[in-house]
Amino acid sequence: MVANRLESEFVLPALKIQDAGIIMIAFVDVDYREVGAVAAAVLASAWTDAVPTAEFTTFVPSVADYVPGEFYRRELPCIEAILNRCPAVPNVVIIDGYVWLGPDRPGLGAKLHEALGFRTPVVGVAKTAFKSAASIAIEVHRSASRQPLWVTAIGTDPTTAAEAIRTMHGSYRIPSLIRRVDQVARTALSE
Repeated sequence: MVANRLESEFVLPALKIQDAGIIMIAFVDVDYREVGAVAAAVLASAWTDAVPTAEFTTFVPSVADYVPGEFYRRELPCIEAILNRCPAVPNVVIIDGYVWLGPDRPGLGAKLHEALGFRTPVVGVAKTAFKSAASIAIEVHRSASRQPLWVTAIGTDPTTAAEAIRTMHGSYRIPSLIRRVDQVARTALSE
């Protein structure tokens, strides 16, 4: 596998993403470095897949500073860069974070949905609670974990999205493909 190169791509031969009728679910994550960031995407054709059909990384040399409540300004350009490496526009994108920060308060996922022309659903999976999003985030309990995940969505029914996350492969709190995209981003070389 070539996940440790600056720009990497790994496609399993059993499934060609370009094939007609293939569903493409993109799980994306960003790992910030001393300088720049590495964005990663793992692709799957079903919510319950155990392994991705493809993995991509890209190095983003310059990222905005973190501003509380405006995380999207830092993360969105990185996500757009990695989605541009995908072979087609995904049917749905899963982000590490919130779509909504509260009622009528767009977060990273809502901003991504807008950037994608309002055509691609975005599902946010957060590992920590965000107080102002408590009324709209759906708590998802997986396996025996007492700690939930918080799911928000745009462009698709949030309850359906939460159920898809709940049923994903993996016997731990964090589904296998979400864990994998985090690993790919963290272990990719940035130079």
